[in-house]
Amino acid sequence: MSESQPNPDRQLTVVPATRAPRISRAIAAMIVVPAIIADAGDDATKRFLEFFAVIIRNRNTRTAYLHAAGRFFAWCEHHQLGALDEIEPLHVAAYIEALGKDFEKPTVKQHLAAIRMLFDWLVTGQVVATNPAHSVRGPKHVVKTGKTTVLDAEQARKLLDSIDTATVVGLRDRALISVMTFAFARIGAVVAMRVEDYYPKGKRWWIRLHEKGGKRHEMPAHHTLEAYLDSYIEAAGHTRCWQGSPLPLRGRPHRHADRKADEPG
Repeated sequence: MSESQPNPDRQLTVVPATRAPRISRAIAAMIVVPAIIADAGDDATKRFLEFFAVIIRNRNTRTAYLHAAGRFFAWCEHHQLGALDEIEPLHVAAYIEALGKDFEKPTVKQHLAAIRMLFDWLVTGQVVATNPAHSVRGPKHVVKTGKTTVLDAEQARKLLDSIDTATVVGLRDRALISVMTFAFARIGAVVAMRVEDYYPKGKRWWIRLHEKGGKRHEMPAHHTLEAYLDSYIEAAGHTRCWQGSPLPLRGRPHRHADRKADEPG
């Protein structure tokens, strides 16, 4: 493969959304189509737009995969691969090898996944005959230890004790952090909680977390977590300051004492 300086005028082409009437115009207008795709015809362009606007629904994934595809096709242009059917597994493997010199293994694997999925979509749309990335293997990456910093018991206690609970805002913050601490919950799952996600079950009080993909995770509340949630719900119920605020346990708070009176003995 001979190397030459790529022509910037051919690298990327903005395709009007009217070329893909089934796709949201707002999304399609944001997608920049590589020249090598545009040169393959309207069917290839439409298929490319559909992949990112219809198949990839997550906004962050769409952005990452668009970047990966744009970078790969720019590399192909740089190496004088002017047509989709000229791209072979050897080219994809060479690109992945070069990418590994500048990026970490997880990033390289993500780029390869984006290229492979895109070509799979082009194959099923009969734009290309085969997927040149199908047989290419990415770098092996094994995670043995997590990188997320975890507070030990003493640090967690200092953090919770440092919160000023003289106001309902402080009680809210303590309740938020305590759920994340005792339940190892994501912040997104915590702020999505409603009052009914803190409920009695047998002789214990439980919390319900709404995780990604519609999954629910339920667990008994630690006695300290229960005390912090009780304090916050009571304060929020008296002041009603929870309305319109991005607080955990959204919804109309009920008196915890009243709910415990209804708990079966």
